[in-house]
Amino acid sequence: MTTKATVMMVDDHPLFRKGIRQLIDLEDQLQVVGEAKNGEEALEKARELEPDLILLDLNMQGMDGLDTLRSLRAAGVASRVIMLTVSDNEADVVNCFKAGADGYLLKDMEPEDILEKVLQATVGKMAISERLTEILATALRKPNQQERDPTASLTSREYEILTRIAQGHSNKVIARDLDISDGTVKVHVKHILKKMGMKSRVEAAVWLVDRKKGGGSK
Repeated sequence: MTTKATVMMVDDHPLFRKGIRQLIDLEDQLQVVGEAKNGEEALEKARELEPDLILLDLNMQGMDGLDTLRSLRAAGVASRVIMLTVSDNEADVVNCFKAGADGYLLKDMEPEDILEKVLQATVGKMAISERLTEILATALRKPNQQERDPTASLTSREYEILTRIAQGHSNKVIARDLDISDGTVKVHVKHILKKMGMKSRVEAAVWLVDRKKGGGSK
């Protein structure tokens, strides 16, 4: 029997939470284990439930999604956090990834697309709305981001893993292909992000994809 990935929803609109719960209930590989209507409640329940994935709204009353995300990371919550919001503002997208988000989805996506991205996120793949990829790449392309090469200090193995992340491979797939353990891949990813000065694998992957488009190579 396949273990289901556990999901917690954080949104201040009950009707939207209900809709997402109904959507997730259609998928055998996912299970909603909790809901929170604000940041404070999200922090408490995330510690208690330790879900695999947290779907987090950005624009909430009181503690907003960005502050909630920062609080979750500061508290050591290791769950993958996917922003699920109406905002496609460049600053919001960039700030969330810098604060440690693992993905960014828009509420106006087709329900089946949201579900597909959520499933991808549970196995470590990139979860970002298609139209936001260019927004994030443009932000990472700005002069203050180009003063140094974030990959300069990576080892050849770390760069190889980064390349595979950018191709959308999960940790399990990378581990299998390179004949190493999942734990070793996780350690490498941690070192990659630290060396690159980035908080999420999505931010690092988008940077590399955009760099390769520009003709750069290591």
